Amino acid sequence: MARDEVTLTRSYHLSAGHRLASPALSEAENRAVYGPCFRPHGHNYLVEVTVAGGVDAVTGMAYDLKRLDAAVRQALVDVVDHRDLNADVPALEGVVTTGENLARTFWDWLARALPPGTLRRVAVVETANNVFEYCGEGELR
Repeated sequence: MARDEVTLTRSYHLSAGHRLASPALSEAENRAVYGPCFRPHGHNYLVEVTVAGGVDAVTGMAYDLKRLDAAVRQALVDVVDHRDLNADVPALEGVVTTGENLARTFWDWLARALPPGTLRRVAVVETANNVFEYCGEGELR
């Protein structure tokens, strides 16, 4: 992070259902690997999006929250909220919808929707015990 750069983290709530299953595994192997998560179930996710920028001398802001909210809504929330991630989201076809894969996939979607170089972190809070964080390829800190 540059010396004059400030980060901003904004949280977004979404609800979605899914089922963990890898096409590379048999039904018995999927049951053994994923346990109860092999069955269809859902989560009330919290997705944290961290962006960075220099503080604007006029506005005093590092990032316009309205622009961030609009970009996250269009690229992520409107795509997955209240959907079955396995059946209703074509962009997730072939993706095992683990928290790890969702964090990486959401990063990819958001990196394309936000100004280049501003995205710093995406965290998917799946449960009170499970948080998955991705900071971009080669950028994990």
